Amino acid sequence: MDRNSNKYTFIYAIVMVVVVATVLTLIAVTLQPRQKKNVELEKKKNILSALNIESTTDDVEQKYDKYIVENYAISTKGEKLEDIDAFNVILKKELKKSENEQAWPVYVANTDNDGLKYIFPLYGVGLWGPIWGYIALNEDLNTVYGVNFDHKSETPGLGAEINTKEFQSQFVEKQIFNDNHEFVSISVIKTGAEGNKHAVDAISGGTITSNGLDDMIGNCLSAYLSYIEKNKK
Repeated sequence: MDRNSNKYTFIYAIVMVVVVATVLTLIAVTLQPRQKKNVELEKKKNILSALNIESTTDDVEQKYDKYIVENYAISTKGEKLEDIDAFNVILKKELKKSENEQAWPVYVANTDNDGLKYIFPLYGVGLWGPIWGYIALNEDLNTVYGVNFDHKSETPGLGAEINTKEFQSQFVEKQIFNDNHEFVSISVIKTGAEGNKHAVDAISGGTITSNGLDDMIGNCLSAYLSYIEKNKK
């Protein structure tokens, strides 16, 4: 075949496209188990981080198995859902379902400190995209033991500050119920958080992200209220 002909060029282009597509597909299939494992390890690291436990890729599974003693999914009525693997529940997808169909994961930890800790995942929307995280409550299911927040594309130096230790440390010892046992969540406010056991300081210059975080905490914890009322001490 004449290599200078249009026919040769057309056939050559088709063959190259098929070869490249095949190679990319094989690479994607080969890497999929590794990618899935990396996502699993990152999730476990974030859960441990909400418990103020640092971990690395090398020791995260050992620490997760040591401290997380139980996990299960519940309905918004606070009932355990026996046929659902809590670890594989994706909150983003659950929030698109009707309230009666939603499954909410619960992780129970036994740390080196007294009492059990309950970890609840969170999911919301910031300025430029999704934000998510975990909040760990003490055995009273009222006082915050620790939190972990992250984001996809918030502005560096502004909204992206939600994943810093400095910001997250404000949540420790805050309470989600007031003295009348009413659910008030934890507000993210511009001013007046000092001395307020139900609020933290917002991120300077990150108003929309702070508002999104405020909504995320309140909305997601609301889904756990029935469970909390049944189990809190």
